[in-house]
Amino acid sequence: MTINKTPYRFLFAGGGTGGHLFPAVAVAQKIKELIPEADIMFIGTKSKIEGKVIPKLGYKFKSIWIKGFSRKLTLENILFPVKLIVSTIQSMFINLGFRPSVAIGSGGYVSGPAIFAASITGAKILLLEQNSYPGVTTRLLEKYANEVHVSFESSKKYLKNGNRIFVTGNPVRSDLQAIDKKEALEFFDLNPEKKTLLILGGSLGAGTINSALSKAAKKFEEVNLNIIWQTGQYYFEKYKTYSSDSIKVHAFIDDMNKAYSASELVVARAGATTIAELLVLGKPSILVPSPNVAENHQYYNAKAVADKEAAVLIEDKKINEALADEVLKLINDDNRLNEFSSNAKKISKPDAAEVIAKRAIQFAQAI
Repeated sequence: MTINKTPYRFLFAGGGTGGHLFPAVAVAQKIKELIPEADIMFIGTKSKIEGKVIPKLGYKFKSIWIKGFSRKLTLENILFPVKLIVSTIQSMFINLGFRPSVAIGSGGYVSGPAIFAASITGAKILLLEQNSYPGVTTRLLEKYANEVHVSFESSKKYLKNGNRIFVTGNPVRSDLQAIDKKEALEFFDLNPEKKTLLILGGSLGAGTINSALSKAAKKFEEVNLNIIWQTGQYYFEKYKTYSSDSIKVHAFIDDMNKAYSASELVVARAGATTIAELLVLGKPSILVPSPNVAENHQYYNAKAVADKEAAVLIEDKKINEALADEVLKLINDDNRLNEFSSNAKKISKPDAAEVIAKRAIQFAQAI
């Protein structure tokens, strides 16, 4: 077996959700921009998002058997220790074959065995933590890390090695940018004389947000608001009949640059990637944390932003009664919108991907 001699060998491990995968992709893309000859490999699971996205992007991809631990008693949980052992052995063989100089873990259960094996085989370890409350994988792997790059200042209190923790921000895709608002509104066929509300529920959708909007939609139309409504695939058939001249209902929005640029205000879940994009673009937002996530991390994400006066936080259980009032109060207050936008940009970290990529390259050069 021929071992690749270049020092620029980078292993990425993280996935299960786009929130864990896409920050890693953003760093990998930046490394390739800076060092075109870099050799990059991702470890993940075939059945999750990384198994579909990474091969299409042209990166090397190796899969392992690991699957997350359910909060319910299931057969999968009984098999978890076996899968963990097998996945660690698989990861050891992958690392011994690839010999990464640097391994970058971006969270999710898949990064556990992959990054642990990388540390055993001598790679330098960088961890990316997107959420305000660090995930269990990050907390377990922290002892092996040379550096931990977090997105929120509040994350530091949950981690132990303070001198290795850097508030770098959550890497966002390199093509994220605002475009001309008139062009964006034309794309959605909306009246440029009206203010525009963007509703995001993620690719699958958010049931409570969709339900609350359906109750408020008529009121919003009466006060001359445009609405761009991403229902998610699961809910599209239920709500597509709300489409009108001023309400544009989509199962999914491919061009988020246009959607963000068309809107004055965004209502969204509080996933770390969504928040990072909102902050970089300076978009005022109402954040509705999902209650169905590990360790309630979306609540802590939203609170960290709301505490900086860059967003309004509404708990999921209160969204039905609060959405209409909060939207109308905020979207009609230009001073507050401008304040939220300014504060969002102040706490954004638009260069996070480049900072982490350069640190990874520096570690590779030192080997």
